[in-house]
Amino acid sequence: MRRTAPVALAILGTLLAAILVLFAAPTSASAAVPDTPGADQEETDFYFAGVIQFDGAAVPDVTISVEGGGFDAETVTNADGAWRLYVPEKDTYTITVDEDTLPDGVIVDAGQLPEGIQPIQGTTASFEAEFGLTGSKILNLFLGEGERVTTSFVDQLVERLINGLNFGLLLALAAIGVSLIFGTTGLTNFAHAEMVTFGAVVAVIFGSFLQVPMWLTIPIVLILGAAFGWGLDAGLWRPLRRKGLGMVQLMIVSIGLSLFVRYLFQFFLGGSTYQLPGADSPNIQIWGPIKLSVVDMMSMGISIVVIVAVAFWLLRTRVGKATRAISDNPGLAAASGINVDRVIRTVWILSASLAGLAGVLWGYFRPGVKWDMGVHILLLMFAAVTLGGLGTAFGALVGALIVGILVEVSTLWLPSDLKYVGALVVLILILLVRPQGILGRRERIG
Repeated sequence: MRRTAPVALAILGTLLAAILVLFAAPTSASAAVPDTPGADQEETDFYFAGVIQFDGAAVPDVTISVEGGGFDAETVTNADGAWRLYVPEKDTYTITVDEDTLPDGVIVDAGQLPEGIQPIQGTTASFEAEFGLTGSKILNLFLGEGERVTTSFVDQLVERLINGLNFGLLLALAAIGVSLIFGTTGLTNFAHAEMVTFGAVVAVIFGSFLQVPMWLTIPIVLILGAAFGWGLDAGLWRPLRRKGLGMVQLMIVSIGLSLFVRYLFQFFLGGSTYQLPGADSPNIQIWGPIKLSVVDMMSMGISIVVIVAVAFWLLRTRVGKATRAISDNPGLAAASGINVDRVIRTVWILSASLAGLAGVLWGYFRPGVKWDMGVHILLLMFAAVTLGGLGTAFGALVGALIVGILVEVSTLWLPSDLKYVGALVVLILILLVRPQGILGRRERIG
């Protein structure tokens, strides 16, 4: 025993020395990637990394910045063209390559961006990226010869106005449904966001997974969206109305329903973002600074046609007129022989179909379909309805167009993370001057 003790101590000392040497030696990963974490590396495991190359050779000293969620940091590629930036959490971030640090006559080749990465319109050096299932996102960027495009303020303004019009039209599809439900039932439906997500999820299942053509997928979305709205009213909202629950209780139920359906989507879809077919279609020069893809033009055309059809339904059909009558005075409408429950059921079916269609168009505009995508525009839907006038579908249309344009145009002065703030500020200012909204009617209380 006395002889084995020194031997054991010697072996233990040798192992400790080997471990110290092993950890002290630089690994190939640490040599290839610069040690410039953006967030505290000890507190986060999430990072973006990649290599920048031109003609197969590494490009050093290129400045890369990452911005999003109130976080902003930058780094520089090392001699191997490698870079890495830690971020505080999984989120969507804007990755920007400083073109002034690139060699002359060289730009980022947008045609060789990694799958799922889309350049921000008007530039090839800035694009949005988000994490998948893992805590790392690898973005290998390739450079190509080309001229750097400088866009004037007027061209940027026109471009954002067109994008805002596109966004406002798809937002109107969802906001009209919110307004119709509120006008006929008085319910502020927080679960409307999940009705939007439902349409996008159905489009992913049929369009991306099952490879059904989109011209056939969209009618399927409308049909299943209508069935979803019918099921919600028949199975939940009508029984609750008959129980005599107040609006506050119903609103709380809608919040609970929203959380349940949202995390049900996450359970089946996971945290990944799925692209719809044709989401990467190239832009077409329309006129001057106006560039639209085929998907954008189709989106705007479909939105206009559907909104006109809804307006015709409200103004010319018997059920549409009954819907307006219930919105004006439910008691008088019921006394005049209108079947209020049947009209409300129709409103739920129509609103869910419009929300599903808006979800598909929102999936193309973002771009990408995610389990919580609907909640990102929920406040904008409420802002559009409130701005246009509570309970009026045409007011929701006007409010949605204003909100959509303001959101996009505000990025000329505000960071992209704050673009929704401008629309909400304008909403508050208008309501201070005109509390009933743009097309709402002034009501006397008492």
